Amino acid sequence: MSGVIESGAVFQYPYLWHWQDARGETEGRKDRPVVVAVLFVGRDGLDYVLLLPITTQAPGAGRKAIEVPVTEKSRASLDKSRSQWILLDEYNLDPLKGSYYLRPSSVTGQFSKAFMTTVLGQFRRLLPQAKKVARYP
Repeated sequence: MSGVIESGAVFQYPYLWHWQDARGETEGRKDRPVVVAVLFVGRDGLDYVLLLPITTQAPGAGRKAIEVPVTEKSRASLDKSRSQWILLDEYNLDPLKGSYYLRPSSVTGQFSKAFMTTVLGQFRRLLPQAKKVARYP
């Protein structure tokens, strides 16, 4: 599927975990599914995309996540046989233009608007405490 980077789009991305960033790492270790939470124009006038990681690892104690329902896994071309979660307490922020990592050709699917409304509602409450990893200088 050739895709468009828009809210709810799921694609492969070299996500950089906050703990990796804190250790000085600058590159994600592998591509993993992520979901576009929002696109927005920053104070600098540039377009940015905010990405939430999707993982098959059950969230640890104290982590904030939402489990992906089977119907949504189908829409996003995720493995329906495995439990998967969208983590809501950290995110990557990447510029839409000039990114080394965003590849619209790697979009695999799209979560429904109804599911994204739920995801974004929970994420908005957590955003002030969420850990940001900026993927630009």
